[in-house]
Amino acid sequence: MFSPDLISEARVSCGAEIASKKRLLETLAELLANDHPRLNTELVFERLLERERLGSTGLGHGVALPHARIKEINEVLGAFVSTSTGVDYDAIDGEPVDLAFALLVPESATEEHLQLLARLAGMFSDPTTRAALREARSAATVLQLIETNEAR
Repeated sequence: MFSPDLISEARVSCGAEIASKKRLLETLAELLANDHPRLNTELVFERLLERERLGSTGLGHGVALPHARIKEINEVLGAFVSTSTGVDYDAIDGEPVDLAFALLVPESATEEHLQLLARLAGMFSDPTTRAALREARSAATVLQLIETNEAR
């Protein structure tokens, strides 16, 4: 089960008008930083970008899971953005990304980080879940979909 603190309505944006990978990462960084007192947008963006430079976190099927370790937090934090149109993300299948879930974990978290990424990747591998997330127009709906998927 995902922690109830993993994601909140304040860290969800549906149907965002985003035209680039950089802007998508910036938007995710803003959502995370604006909802956490020890974070700022520039720091989160830089950490996500550092990880992205190691290799694209675009999983295919229009999904990206940008993630980073960050010493300024003690808990795992997530943010979700769906875009109105897909953005070029250098995904493994070359398809544009329109669903992105960013994950921040404490610097010391290793196994937890990998397990959570695997669970998120599993959730996003389901075509029905992806379709429902693309149709979602509210943060509450996104959270409900994540909870429902995790309960399966």
